[in-house]
Amino acid sequence: MKSAIMLGAAALVCFSLPALAQKEVSFKANIRPMLDDYCISCHVPGGKGFEKSGLDMRSYKSLMAGTKFGPVIKPGNSVDSTLIMLVEGRANPAINMPYGIKGSLSKDKIALLRKWIDQGAKDN
Repeated sequence: MKSAIMLGAAALVCFSLPALAQKEVSFKANIRPMLDDYCISCHVPGGKGFEKSGLDMRSYKSLMAGTKFGPVIKPGNSVDSTLIMLVEGRANPAINMPYGIKGSLSKDKIALLRKWIDQGAKDN
């Protein structure tokens, strides 16, 4: 009886995990607040980040437009998205983002950004 209950519980967990892993990340609920907390102070017209790169993070549309050097997000491809390279410290250390913060974003926040990009970087 115990093994049947354990097997049933294990099956429930196995079938539930993929559903949790696939939960869609929301730009408005998950990503926008993070950008507001860590990025927006520099990446608006007049801000240091905007002046150097041209990246305006005030809206989804301006974020997706990217910088004067090109896009920072490749929907469906977080590995090659410049934004992820910068927050993970895989780009030039002089431009590690968010600028002025010792260290980087937490692993959880980076994982959320990655997931949103891998899910297509939707305006949802």
